[in-house]
Amino acid sequence: RILGMGKPRIEPPTFQSVADMLYHLSHSHPNLYNISLIYILNFLRTSELTLPCDFKETELLRKEADFYQIEPLIQCLGDPKPHLPYPTDSYEEVVELSSTRKLSKYSNPVAVIITQLTITTKIHAMLESISCSFTKWNKHMMDTRDYQVSFTFGPCDHQQEVSLRVHLLDFISKSGFTIRNTRVHHMSERANENTVEHHWTFCRRARKVDE
Repeated sequence: RILGMGKPRIEPPTFQSVADMLYHLSHSHPNLYNISLIYILNFLRTSELTLPCDFKETELLRKEADFYQIEPLIQCLGDPKPHLPYPTDSYEEVVELSSTRKLSKYSNPVAVIITQLTITTKIHAMLESISCSFTKWNKHMMDTRDYQVSFTFGPCDHQQEVSLRVHLLDFISKSGFTIRNTRVHHMSERANENTVEHHWTFCRRARKVDE
């Protein structure tokens, strides 16, 4: 229904109604908007925000998201704007961070959270630095052949889980990386268990070294 792409992945009626309204407005009143609503429609369909490198209307897109109260999009737009294309004498280094949080209640009155974080990058020094800096976490996998290191933490409460995740995000950012893309996915595996997946893509500019 949205741009002929089939049924949206985001199921709540409020998101569906917003998507229908945006689709109608973008076709019936195309001259009333300064930005293409395709980015909002794609976000509602895929739960992922991807903007062109030369996109300069993030603030206007944020206002649209706030007007329609699309909370996940508002959160994504809190990320820095993408960089302009890099010069030919430099290239882009990438760090991928995935977080899988399982929240279980079972017989406990307080929810129990267990989190797994996986960092993937071809920058070996970055993997080593993260592995050495987060020694309190249970490092259950490190395989430099796969350019990956994973940690598990828990059981813990929500505040501890968020604090540790923010600490890792801050650690990567202080290494010169900025967030290029972020997405979140909710899954209910059982009646008393809920899983939330977050994914971040970090990028930074690096200069090519002549051989």
